[in-house]
Amino acid sequence: MQRLTYAAALSAVIALPATAEEFTWAETTDPQTMDPHAVNSAPVLGFLNNVYEGLVRRGKDMSVEPALATSWEPIGDGEGWRFFLREGVTFQDGAAFNADDVIFSYQRASDEVSDTRSWFAPVSEVIKVDDFTVDILTSAPNPIFPSSIANWMIMDSDWAAANGAELPDKENGNYATLNTNGTGAFQVTDRQPGLSTTLVPYNGWWGEVEHNITSATLTPIQNPATALAALLSGDVDFINPVPIQDVARLQQSADVQVIQGIEARIIMLGFPHEADGLKYSAETEANPFSDVRVRQAISHAINVPAILQTIMRGNAEPANQLVSAAMNGYTEGLGSYEFDPEKSKALLAEAGYADGFSFGLKCPNDRYLNDESVCQAITGMLAQVGITATLDAMPVQNYWPELREDNFDMYLLGWSPGTFDAEHPIRFLAATPNEELKLGSWNFGGYSNARVDELLPLIQSTIDEGERQAMLDEVANILYEEAAYVPMYVQPLVWGAGSNIDLTQRPDNFFILRWVTVN
Repeated sequence: MQRLTYAAALSAVIALPATAEEFTWAETTDPQTMDPHAVNSAPVLGFLNNVYEGLVRRGKDMSVEPALATSWEPIGDGEGWRFFLREGVTFQDGAAFNADDVIFSYQRASDEVSDTRSWFAPVSEVIKVDDFTVDILTSAPNPIFPSSIANWMIMDSDWAAANGAELPDKENGNYATLNTNGTGAFQVTDRQPGLSTTLVPYNGWWGEVEHNITSATLTPIQNPATALAALLSGDVDFINPVPIQDVARLQQSADVQVIQGIEARIIMLGFPHEADGLKYSAETEANPFSDVRVRQAISHAINVPAILQTIMRGNAEPANQLVSAAMNGYTEGLGSYEFDPEKSKALLAEAGYADGFSFGLKCPNDRYLNDESVCQAITGMLAQVGITATLDAMPVQNYWPELREDNFDMYLLGWSPGTFDAEHPIRFLAATPNEELKLGSWNFGGYSNARVDELLPLIQSTIDEGERQAMLDEVANILYEEAAYVPMYVQPLVWGAGSNIDLTQRPDNFFILRWVTVN
């Protein structure tokens, strides 16, 4: 169903394992937890894909392929999916994997305290057929379900029970926050949050070994200049990301390589749709952002081409919807809010804010490429139309709790659809938040549209691609007309590695160690 092949996103062809080597790498964001069901974010899921596995996984070209399930097939006339499990697999503590672990992992990952519960909104029941067969029943036909669970990771039920980690606890943490026991190619041997995390190959892994790594250590380095210096000096073998402004400099060095691509992530601004008033403004009794004209004014006030040219150095692509053109279900011919300060001022005046207003803009400073710089540019652009934004930038570990506590007037968000399908951001970002139905879990501002809610289950269950695309197009147009979010650009991927490193760059920005060789 994908419109675009991902061959262009692959940075290298993996060679056969050579001599064994140690490997070190640096990223700006340390994984918030080692619990695969506690936090639904790319730094956590990307890292833990090296340790834990799901029933299915994504390959080098992003296609869905077997993992802990060797095959799967639809049940009846859209009743669900039957998964046939891989036999002979063991967890890293030696315990055998079977259907009981799948049932437990479903119950754990779909629990109300889990940050991954929205993944299972279509699921009505999970049944153990036998030790190596599981039926996942859905409330309606769901043709994309297997691809939607590529990041659902399976835990050992006995290990979790023995260590008091039957459920995730993202607030206070538990044994699974710092410790792991997966079935993946690597296992964690040392975890020091914020300092370093060390992995070694799991010798009992069922898969074919392609890497030649004896140990791998992740060190979070928030300062881009420090990370760059570490790569150039050979202290680390890989960094993500490379500062955009330093790409040309790195390309001149024979000892390093720059791997560039386009991520599946849309960078956007979000609004407090359901708030009665603003929290960081004199407008405490009113919420200007509840007026569509104000949201449209914000959209016209943002000079996206300038951001792409000056901050992203021409390495990013503009966006007008919640998915990029590389995703299945992308809407062709959708309009866009062109940069037009005068139109922005006219819309503000029409909404009763001719003199502007003030508000607080929340932004991470270590999550997305040049995130704080982008937010600083946005505050300047809004000032040009009479809106005063006070920027509050912070580390991502503090950022998500702020958003979940509604401590914002406007915020920056990046979203990469785990299914590589346009249904994904609708379910997470545009559906009316509903804990019982497991919908809208990242819809921080509480955006709600009855027609979008009506179309979502139909989009999830419709098999005819033409009918499904028509509904996706309708939702995209609703979100555009209501300026539910302000999509700005598709984030670029810029990695740096030693010239002796072979690796694979995927558009989900997951760094997979089992595809790394050190030459």
